[in-house]
Amino acid sequence: MKVIICGAGRVGHGIASQLSAENNEVTVIDLSPRLVQRISTDLDVRGVVGHGSHPDVLVKAGVQDADMIIAATQLDEVNMVACQVAHSLFNVSVKIARVRAQAYLDKAWQDLFANKNMPIDVIISPEIEVARTILQRITTPGAFMTVPFVGGRIKLLGVRILEDCPVTNTALSQLTELFPDLHAMITGIKREGRLFVPKGTDQVLIGDEVYVIAHAERVARTLDILGRKEERGRKIIMVGAGNIGIHVAEQLEAVPGMRVRAIEANTKQAERASIALKRTVVLNGDGLDYDTMVEAGVEEADIALTLSNDDRVNVLSAGFAKAAGVRRALCLVNDRTLERLKEPLGIDVYIDPLETTISTILQHVRRGRIISVQTIEDGEAEVIEAVALATSGLVGRPLRDVDMRDGIRVAAIERDQQLLFPDGDFVVKAGDHVVLFAERAAVPNVEKMFRVSHDYV
Repeated sequence: MKVIICGAGRVGHGIASQLSAENNEVTVIDLSPRLVQRISTDLDVRGVVGHGSHPDVLVKAGVQDADMIIAATQLDEVNMVACQVAHSLFNVSVKIARVRAQAYLDKAWQDLFANKNMPIDVIISPEIEVARTILQRITTPGAFMTVPFVGGRIKLLGVRILEDCPVTNTALSQLTELFPDLHAMITGIKREGRLFVPKGTDQVLIGDEVYVIAHAERVARTLDILGRKEERGRKIIMVGAGNIGIHVAEQLEAVPGMRVRAIEANTKQAERASIALKRTVVLNGDGLDYDTMVEAGVEEADIALTLSNDDRVNVLSAGFAKAAGVRRALCLVNDRTLERLKEPLGIDVYIDPLETTISTILQHVRRGRIISVQTIEDGEAEVIEAVALATSGLVGRPLRDVDMRDGIRVAAIERDQQLLFPDGDFVVKAGDHVVLFAERAAVPNVEKMFRVSHDYV
């Protein structure tokens, strides 16, 4: 597949890294010679210096033969025009644009991106996607990651194993025997920096980060078995009331019993937030000022959300909140070098907008009948929901007999509105929705299993 990516920033670099590693032909356009040089050196991609929406620059990038354009520059207008030019002049079939300004996304203007106007197939709003991710993680205490699949009936959970976990040093095959009706499966384990798909003889150990695919109705029970049963918080303190903060607070206001107090350093933004929000108290102040944190109620809060535009403010204010006794701190962080501060400061969850945005884009990039994608650990693995076709090698044989490479674990099936958790004897049927965990090297194999015949020649 030939893909053009406009923008060599974090999102563009992340998408290019993922797609080039899977042997796609990727070209990246950016105005910065430095960024183009870096991405060309780091990855197996072509780089073109220029304006991503200019036709002559797109021609240099090979737009005439491109299957897809992903416009992810810092400017919404460049992204939209790049997609328009790719459609109108070069008939590129799939056009994806990152659009951050909420004015473009207002429901009043929902026809803006229709085919007859500005034909963009997929609009990605990082702010909305990140807000959705935060809400999912607030509602599942005990997990550092919560992602819905199959319309929310299946959940991907990321859980850190602590010393009081009752099932450490127990073979995974024995867990199935001990809890036959749990409807949950450990599909991935990160241990000492390495992420892998475990076998039945593997055990979970203290300090592991495990990825579990579970029936939504069994999430609480699953977390209990893994030693992470926690009460859902009701009192929330939030640092940062920008676009993401406002989206999060609006959703929390709709939850009965939730009380939110927000701190925003920018006076105009604080005023905007106070107008937009109905039940949230907004304070104009510094999230690094302890007196302001106390005024906002940090000493009585259950959850701290640090969502400002400054990573260091987010990390330090989350640390302050934990020191004040807040049970859970969720921190928005773009700079992964700050990962080392997570444990010393007691921060429970880091939320990386890049990972969220890339996951959203990838579900529209993947070939075959891919419904949903969630990247894990900077693309080291993916959880994928896909529809099995009659032509798939996955269909019609017991799973133990399917020619599946190592690094893939089929975890859940939806068939005729029924959720099934397969063993080696299970036979996948055409039309089944399959949820599986795949290591990076195995992702192309997964795409082929769910391929539509004209995708592969």
